[in-house]
Amino acid sequence: MSAFPVTRHSMMAAIRSDRDDVRRSAFEALVTAYWKPVFKYVRLKWHASPDDAADLTQGFFLRAFEKDFFASFDPAKARFRTYLRTCLDGFVANARKADARLKRGGGVALVPLDFDEAERELRHQATNAIHDFDAYFHREWLRGLFAAAAARLRDACAARGRAERFTLFEAYDLGGEDTARPTYAELARRHNLSSIDVTNELAAARREFRRFVLEALREQCASDEEFEAELRGLTG
Repeated sequence: MSAFPVTRHSMMAAIRSDRDDVRRSAFEALVTAYWKPVFKYVRLKWHASPDDAADLTQGFFLRAFEKDFFASFDPAKARFRTYLRTCLDGFVANARKADARLKRGGGVALVPLDFDEAERELRHQATNAIHDFDAYFHREWLRGLFAAAAARLRDACAARGRAERFTLFEAYDLGGEDTARPTYAELARRHNLSSIDVTNELAAARREFRRFVLEALREQCASDEEFEAELRGLTG
């Protein structure tokens, strides 16, 4: 796990740090948050093969790190994900014009990226019906945001000896669309709990999950104004 400190606005602020270790850790956190939306966006909008999309994704983040793509980001002009997507489109367009062959392994990877997993996720999405790629990128970014919050909740529950709390939350609130949601009574029988215990554990898990979502969201926003705008969009 990265030593990158989780503090308010830390990711976006630390990318501009003069310290190489702080900047690199911040960039690793940014790549972790955005690589899947970037990969899927390149696959679909740019009609790239899985291998080419993986090469372009890795090449984009490496080039962004080396050339400080994001140092000039101005939160007063756009949301960060919009700025990132603009940089990405420019990078892919230039790579296509130059017929560049970006080979993975040609540079030092910032973080390990499981492109096979991302490709499996794409197979389960109705990608033929996608016409608004901005909205699609936003949905995939949200998917990653929630996944990060769920991972933090899982780790926090395990650290406190409350792994069962996350297991209940995962079964009831994180089940896939193809999975039938169990009832509280079914969860109680499965885990030898009372229905009241299940109710209380799920309520506590949801409170923590919301907190972790907000923490992850704030880390990815460059200003209070951007955070508040993203929060309004998130809550409707």
